[in-house]
Amino acid sequence: MSTDTLKLIVGLGNPGSQYRGNRHNVGVWFLQAICQQYQAELRPEARFHGETARVSIDGHDIRLLFPTTFMNRSGLSVSALCHYFDVTPSQMLVAYDEIDFPVGTTRLKSGGGHGGHNGIRDIINALGGERNFYRLRIGVGHPGDKNKVANYVLSDPGKDDSIQIQHDIDQALRVLPIAASGKWNPAMLELHSQEKTSGD
Repeated sequence: MSTDTLKLIVGLGNPGSQYRGNRHNVGVWFLQAICQQYQAELRPEARFHGETARVSIDGHDIRLLFPTTFMNRSGLSVSALCHYFDVTPSQMLVAYDEIDFPVGTTRLKSGGGHGGHNGIRDIINALGGERNFYRLRIGVGHPGDKNKVANYVLSDPGKDDSIQIQHDIDQALRVLPIAASGKWNPAMLELHSQEKTSGD
């Protein structure tokens, strides 16, 4: 997977202003940060069940997708766009909230299971069980009780956590040009080393 150039970045979240600031929407925050940096705008696209944009990152043509199907139907949107533009799973990066990581930890990884994340679970199902896509896991912390997770991710982080998450997204943005060219391992090393040094 290490030489696959990036063609699609998906940011997971729920549609509607009431969800915009939720922890569950940090994947969309990442998309919005990309749009801001590369002068793009997400626009509704009915055939893809979401909002899309197109950016050029170091000469690489990359589509952005925010599935507006609600989190647990994200796969409908992702599979529609992938089929239309002939994007393979290994050319896709999905950004989402990771409760298993504390705020301040953001990781790139390839493949793996859904880890209990409904959006990732639905994407895997919609792609026929294909797991061979990249993920940007943005740490949002855990409430400490599994029964409180649903309410936790559907609530907004506090001010300090919001600032830290935005910082984490900025760090991920810095390595995006490396990932865009298909150099995934160097991108991972760079992102993970930034995290270690940013707390010093």
